Amino acid sequence: MSETLQSVTDGNFEAEVLAASKTQPVLVDFWAEWCRPCHMLAPTVEQLATEYAGKLKVVKMNVDENSNATFRYNIRGIPTLLLFKDGEVADQIVGAVPKEQIQRVLGRVIA
Repeated sequence: MSETLQSVTDGNFEAEVLAASKTQPVLVDFWAEWCRPCHMLAPTVEQLATEYAGKLKVVKMNVDENSNATFRYNIRGIPTLLLFKDGEVADQIVGAVPKEQIQRVLGRVIA
């Protein structure tokens, strides 16, 4: 994992995602070690973290290790990307989708 990406847990989700999203949007990548599509999407998520540095915070959350946020946001399939703004879910993307599709969603939220 690159230095632009940090892992979040149920323990620091409130501070690192919800509170942080009040100053800039936060993209959370819900993933698991056993999930092949998650590994396929990981390089794209890392690229986005680098490209949007300063405009978007990008974090990863392992669903196997963090069931509270996974349950709270009704994550049923992975990979799932949730985009938070002002402490709320602004958008959701499910599956290993093309980078352009993620960028379109980000473009709607990042001015």
